[in-house]
Amino acid sequence: MIAILKKEIRSFFSSPVGYLVIGLFLIVSGLFLWVFQGDYNLLDNGFADMSAFFYLAPWVFLFLVPALSMRSISEEKKQGTMEMLLTKPVSKIQIVIGKYLGVLSLVILAIIPTLLYVYALHELGNPAGNIDLGSTLGSYIGLVFLVASYAAIGLFASSLTNNQIVAFIIGVFLCFVFYSGFDGLSNMIPGFPLDQLGMDLHYRSVGQGVIDSRDVIYFLSIICIFLALTAAMISPQSNFKRKYKSWIGLLVIVVLLNVLSSSFFKRFDLTEDKRYTLNDATISALNDIDMPLVVDIFLEGEGFPSEFKRLKRETRILLDEFGTYNNLIKFNFINPLEDPELRQQNIQQLTQRGLTPMQLSVQESGRTTQAVIFPWALASYNETTVKIPLIKNKIGANQTEMVNNSVQNIEYAFADGFSKLLYPKRRKIAVLKGNGQLPNRNIADFVSTLRDYYFIAPFTLDRVEQAPQRTLDSLRNFDLIISAKPTEAFSEGEKLVLDQYIMSGGKSLWLVDGVAMDTDSLLNEQGKGIAVPNDLNLTDFFFKYGIRINPQLVNDLYSAPITLASGEGSQAQFNQLPWFYSPLINTESNHPITKNINLVKLDFASPIDTLKNPLEQTILMQSSLLSKIDGIPKEIDLGMATNEPDPEAYSKGPQAVAVLVEGEFTSVYNNRIKPISLTDVKQQGDFTKMIIVSDGNIVKNDVGRNGVLELGFDRWTGELYGNKEFLLNAVNYLLDDTGLINIRSKNITMAFLDQQKVVEQGNKWRIITILLPLVILLFFGWIFHWLRRKKYKV
Repeated sequence: MIAILKKEIRSFFSSPVGYLVIGLFLIVSGLFLWVFQGDYNLLDNGFADMSAFFYLAPWVFLFLVPALSMRSISEEKKQGTMEMLLTKPVSKIQIVIGKYLGVLSLVILAIIPTLLYVYALHELGNPAGNIDLGSTLGSYIGLVFLVASYAAIGLFASSLTNNQIVAFIIGVFLCFVFYSGFDGLSNMIPGFPLDQLGMDLHYRSVGQGVIDSRDVIYFLSIICIFLALTAAMISPQSNFKRKYKSWIGLLVIVVLLNVLSSSFFKRFDLTEDKRYTLNDATISALNDIDMPLVVDIFLEGEGFPSEFKRLKRETRILLDEFGTYNNLIKFNFINPLEDPELRQQNIQQLTQRGLTPMQLSVQESGRTTQAVIFPWALASYNETTVKIPLIKNKIGANQTEMVNNSVQNIEYAFADGFSKLLYPKRRKIAVLKGNGQLPNRNIADFVSTLRDYYFIAPFTLDRVEQAPQRTLDSLRNFDLIISAKPTEAFSEGEKLVLDQYIMSGGKSLWLVDGVAMDTDSLLNEQGKGIAVPNDLNLTDFFFKYGIRINPQLVNDLYSAPITLASGEGSQAQFNQLPWFYSPLINTESNHPITKNINLVKLDFASPIDTLKNPLEQTILMQSSLLSKIDGIPKEIDLGMATNEPDPEAYSKGPQAVAVLVEGEFTSVYNNRIKPISLTDVKQQGDFTKMIIVSDGNIVKNDVGRNGVLELGFDRWTGELYGNKEFLLNAVNYLLDDTGLINIRSKNITMAFLDQQKVVEQGNKWRIITILLPLVILLFFGWIFHWLRRKKYKV
C-alpha cells in the first residue's frame, strides 16, 4: 500500500499537469480572496477571519479533486496495468486505499500554502494577532474532511471508465450532488430532511470551528462507502453473492452508526470565545419544540455593508446550530425589497407589524450610498408569531460596533423569542398603588412590554390596617412587586407586610427617589424649584437590607441635554443645553442585566451607599468619573443649563444609582414590636432578590398628542435610551427560573482588520499571498525533479 502511495505521488509530480492543477487552485483562490472585489474578498469584508476562504474552497475543490483523481484508476485500466496490479500480493482494498491516500496527500499539499493567508490576516488584525486560531483550526479540519470525501468520490468515478475526461465529469457531477444537490432537493420537497444526506450541512457545522461527532461519522461513512464501491469496481468478475452480502453488511453498519450518532453525540467548540456553544436554557427551549417552528429573517438583499453580511452569516450559523438540536426548526432568508412593484407595500406591511426599517451607509469605490434594511425576524409556532429584533444599537456606536453588539445579543434574542412561543405566562407581577406612585399612563409602555412575559395586576396596601393577614396572603400570590416612584410615605403596617412578602421569597423592584424633584416641577414661570428630601419612611427598611439612599443629588458632566425654548411666538427656538442632573449611565459590567445595553437616562438620581452585611450586593449602574454630589435643600434653576461647569468640582467619582441585593434577608422587624398582627411572622427569609434604583423617573414614559411614547424615547433629540431594556432585563433576572437571562453574559469578540494597515499594506500582502505559494510550488517541483534525475542517473 505504501508503495502504491509513493507511486501515485511520483507519477503526479512527474507530469506538468500536477503542477498546473495545484497552481491553478492557488491562483484562483488568491485572486478571489485578495484581488477581485466581492463577497469572498478577505480585505473588503473587514474581519480577521478565513470564513470567505472556507466558503469558496468547497466549490474550487469540487473541480480540483476530480482533476487530481481522474487518472488514478482510469489510466491503469486504459494501459491494461490494473490486471497486473491485481496479481500482486496486495488486496483490492489496499490498492484502493493506497491510491486514495495518494490523491488525498496531493490535495492536502495544495491546502498547505493557504496557511500564508492566515498569517497575512494575523498581521493585518486590529490589534495584530487577533485572529481566532481555534476557529481557523476547526475550519481547516472541516475542509480536510470535505476534500477527503471528494477524493473518495473522485476515485470511484475514476474506477467507472478508462477515459480520464469522462472520469473527471462524473467526479464533478457526483461531488456536486453530494455537496449541494441534496440541499436543493430538500428545498423542493419540504418535510423531508434530505439536506442531512448532503455534505453542505455537515461541512457548514465543522467549517465554523465546531467538531461534531455526527459530522465526523457522516464524512467517514461517505469515504468508506465510496472506497468500498471503488474496490468492487476494480474487480467486477469477483463473486457477486459474497460482494452482495458484504455490501449489505457495510450499509447496515453505516446506517446504524449514523442513526446512533444522531442520539448520542458530542460537540467540541474550538472557537476561543465558545461562541457556538449554546446556553443550557437555549438547548432546553429547543428540545421542547414538538412541531415545526418557522423563522423568516429579513437580512437578505443586495449592497449590504460587510458588517451586515457578517450579521447575516452569524444568524445563519446560529440557526444551523439550533437545527442540530431540533430539526423541526426551519428558517428562510427573505428580501422584502426584491420586487420593485411590491417594495412600498411590503415596507408598509412590515412597519405596521412593528418591524421598522433601518437606513445604512454603504461605502463603495469612494462613494457613500444609502441602503434600507429590515433587521428583524419573525418566528411562527402553533399559529402564533413573534417578532425578534436582530439589531442591538447603542447611542454613538458606528455600524461596526452596532453589528458587534448585535452578534453578542443574537442567541438571547432568538431564545427569548422562542420562549414567548413555547411557554405560557406563569409568573405574576404586582404593580403597587396607593403611595403616590406614577399614574398608569406614565408606566403604560413598560407594563405593556411586561405583558408579553408575565401576568400584570395593580395592588394596593390600603386595607393593611383592617385586614393585614388577608393583604399579605394576597400579595404572596405574586412573584414580584414593582413600586414606581412612590411619593407618599409607607406606614409601619405596610412596611411589615412588604417585609414579610420579601421574607417569603418574593422579589421586588424599587424605583424610588431620594429627593423630591423632577423636570416637570421646573416648568413654571420662574423655571425654578426646591429640591427637598423625599421621606417615604423606607430608610430603616432598606438599611436593614444593606442599602442607603442618600437625600442628595448626583451631578454628572456626562449627561443628557435638556431642551429649552427661547423667544416667543413664531420667533421661539428650541435649544438643547447640557443638564447635569440627567446623568447618562454607560453600563460596562458583564452582569446579564446591564451587559451590552444602551445608555440609560436618569433624572435627579440620588447616590446609593452599600453597607456591609451577609447579603450579596452588586452595583448595576453608577455615574461617570466626572461626578459631584449636591446637598439639599437646594434651589434648582433651569438657568443652570447655561452656566459653564467647573471641571475641578466634579471629583467625587462614580456614584452608585442602582444596586442588586441577593440572599437570605433578615426581617426589618426582627426583635422589634410588630405594628400589626400577622400569623407566623418570619425573622429570617428565604433566598430572594431585590433591585433598588434611586430614580423613579427611569420607568416614566412621555405622553404625546397621539398617545403613549416608547419608554426611553426623547421626543426632542430623537434618541432612544436604554431605560426599558434595563428594566426588562431587571425583571427577567429577578423572575428568571430557566437561566435564559444568563445568555446575555456570553462574551463574543469579533476580530476586525486594521483598516489603516489594509490601506498601507494591502498591495504588499496581495503580492505575497498570490506569488509566494507559486514560487514555493515551483521550487518544490525543481527539487523533486533534481532528486529524481540524481537517483536515476546512469
